[in-house]
Amino acid sequence: MTSPRFNKLVIRPLIDRLYDEYDYSIVYCLLANRVQFIREQSSVVHQSTSIARANLCELLAIRIIRNFQEDNPGLGGLLTLSKILVEGFDPFSGAPEDIQTSGRYPQWPIQNRGGHERKITALELAIISESKNFISSPGCQRVIEAVYQGWIVYTPLSFVDLLPNHFEYQPVSLYDPQKAPLLNHRRLIVPRSRYAIEFMQYIVLVVLYILTMMHRGTNALWMYETLFILYSAGWVLHEFAAIIEHGWTIHSQKLWSFLDLTFTLIFTIYVTIRSCEVLIKSMETGMALNFLCLAAPVLLTRLAFNILPDHIVFISLHAMMKEFLILTFLATWCFTGFLLALQWLATGDESTTIPGDFTIIKWLLWIWFGLDGTGIEASVQFHAILGPGLTIAFAFLGNTLFLTILVALLTNRFSEIVISETVEIQFRRAVLTFEGVKSDAIFAYPPPFNLFALAILLPLS
Repeated sequence: MTSPRFNKLVIRPLIDRLYDEYDYSIVYCLLANRVQFIREQSSVVHQSTSIARANLCELLAIRIIRNFQEDNPGLGGLLTLSKILVEGFDPFSGAPEDIQTSGRYPQWPIQNRGGHERKITALELAIISESKNFISSPGCQRVIEAVYQGWIVYTPLSFVDLLPNHFEYQPVSLYDPQKAPLLNHRRLIVPRSRYAIEFMQYIVLVVLYILTMMHRGTNALWMYETLFILYSAGWVLHEFAAIIEHGWTIHSQKLWSFLDLTFTLIFTIYVTIRSCEVLIKSMETGMALNFLCLAAPVLLTRLAFNILPDHIVFISLHAMMKEFLILTFLATWCFTGFLLALQWLATGDESTTIPGDFTIIKWLLWIWFGLDGTGIEASVQFHAILGPGLTIAFAFLGNTLFLTILVALLTNRFSEIVISETVEIQFRRAVLTFEGVKSDAIFAYPPPFNLFALAILLPLS
């Protein structure tokens, strides 16, 4: 698609037909079509066609946003580009009345959006479709930098708000410090300020966690543990509100989203076990605190991600983690058959000592990770011929073949990211910027005060 002939015969005629300096929705429409084509590529028959159409839509969006940038210089041009990228568009705009009525059903039945129901921005579509070349274009980067620094202000369109604040809707506009009040609380939703605030909140969470674990077994444990539980509950509420505001698809693009989800799971299980210990008056067992120890590698790793969000290693880890988990899940699912075969094989031979299920799983794990070959030596306990045959086949498939495929897959993925390092960094910065602009009033209350705000203001709203 980058050849001069294709550009002359296809790209330029399409741009001349689609570009209109007064039509700001064309970029949104192109990216919406790209999202649809990407979803259609799951069909094997039309996969190559759908991918080509999706890439064509992104290429056209890049060229059109470039034309808007060239035709609109200065601050006025920045405002124009911002309206194209971060102002919401209605997908049913211009449709017949019956289609508009049937299509505009409420996202959240008890919330009135004041005319902004189901509007989506072009930048959000670019993130969902992973249009990294479009996001790295100069025009798009100019808007992202302006939003990040707070030069462009607006009220974002959210999916669901815990504490809706829709009566203060602010359209996309340039920030004028001379007209702004001295203490402007809306400056707290500027992504640069928001990132610093959330980083400090996370530091407090880590400090409370360390103090709780250091005072384990002392008389001061109850005080630090109470503070940690209250603050962590508020922090989990903050993360939950961030997820439902823009959806999991956007939130999962953050580098540390899977770490936040892991800590939330650990904290939930810890609170559940701790509550049971309090009810049955067996807090001396310390089972809940033992489980809470698992949060240490998660919290400290997440801290490293926060300190170096633009480092290519962390970006690669985020990208490779999804493929690693999928491949590991598939391998575990397939290798479960070996476990069942050995269990049933051992059950059928009553003349020998039958190893327990835990022992069989331990042997298979050792073979899988290449730690020990005890399972191969003891496989004759299952069957003189079939037992060694199954374990040796598992060793070939689980250790040799699986690791070869895994290393090749992750190496290829890492090479792709390193080649497009600048594009990947700009894409992650766009995700942080877009999600950093908040509309939910719950974000105005830091943990743990957001818990009290939710308990008091939600019934009143």
